[in-house]
Amino acid sequence: MKVLVADHPLITHKLTVLRDKETNSQVFRHLVEELVTLLAYEATREVKIHPVEIVTPVAPMKGAMLDTPRPVVVPILRAGLGMLEGMMRVLPSADVGFLGMVRDEKTLQASTYANRLPEDLSGRQCYILDPMLATGGTLVAAFNYLIERGAKDITAICLLAAPEGVKTVERAFEKSSFPITIVTGALDQKLNEHGYIVPGLGDAGDRLYGVV
Repeated sequence: MKVLVADHPLITHKLTVLRDKETNSQVFRHLVEELVTLLAYEATREVKIHPVEIVTPVAPMKGAMLDTPRPVVVPILRAGLGMLEGMMRVLPSADVGFLGMVRDEKTLQASTYANRLPEDLSGRQCYILDPMLATGGTLVAAFNYLIERGAKDITAICLLAAPEGVKTVERAFEKSSFPITIVTGALDQKLNEHGYIVPGLGDAGDRLYGVV
């Protein structure tokens, strides 16, 4: 498994504003989209392409275009939805699937309550969107869900990650024979007793959409 912490001044700046408890939901949503677009450039560095020949207004040339089958972007509901627009700016031709997952606040275990995914993900590069890699349970469950459908090349994009969550995912897939990557804007200090990332940014879903 590969973990990439995107070390870039713009990402650090936007994350700082995002973390601030005074940042309102409107600004928060806008910043999330911008951050995901920046992180997506790193996450798609190894996206599959194939050579093509085209003619510019000046001369013929050899270029490259996205390969088929198209990549699949999978936001984890509900907070992952706030990341979708930023990702689609980079991969507008990708297919989009959805995973509804919820974490039990007592056991911290994740369970799936809804999915809208292709039955067969063989040969598809998959990009999971989840703002927070905290305990790691949700991401492990999401990875396994996609693997059951044939996915063998999965990248997760997270705004923030905790060391405990990264270790959980590493342990779960230490014997995996195919590429699993996590791209995150920052690796924070730890989890607190409630399973929240410290210093973190609070509950990403609540800050995106308000408390329902």
